[in-house]
Amino acid sequence: MALRHPDGDYAITTMYSVPDDAWYLELDLVAGQRTLVTAIVPDEDPARDPTVCFDPRAGHTDVPYDVMRWFMRRVEDEIRTSRAWMRLEPELVEIIRRLRQEHMGVIDEDDFPRVLAEVRTTVPEEDVPDVLEAAFGPHPDGTTLDRPHTPRPVDGQGEGDGG
Repeated sequence: MALRHPDGDYAITTMYSVPDDAWYLELDLVAGQRTLVTAIVPDEDPARDPTVCFDPRAGHTDVPYDVMRWFMRRVEDEIRTSRAWMRLEPELVEIIRRLRQEHMGVIDEDDFPRVLAEVRTTVPEEDVPDVLEAAFGPHPDGTTLDRPHTPRPVDGQGEGDGG
């Protein structure tokens, strides 16, 4: 997906590389369909730092300062969202990393009680929601796995409607 700069001359293309476990953000010159700069944001391995690479095949290209700032703000946003869990305590980071590798970021409902019990034996209770969200992501409604969403009855259905 490409996000165009307001001036229309530049765009950012964002994609995920499964083999690299990283997000790639490319600053493209729209007219020449050339990638000028690529930011790589690893989201699985805390030991790998984000990097910025300039494409040598692009040759010398003057990029306006406001365009570069716009690009770097997007990179910063990606770093913040993709790597937030890596700023937790080192012990928690290792637990999250192990859970992500073991379960590939997804957990079956049947396995959840066992995994939750295991997490609770190694993680302080106040950190359990952060660990679970970092390992498995939030539900679409924004709740975490240990705080299930309680469905609310639709008007005219459920408790108190006589049915």
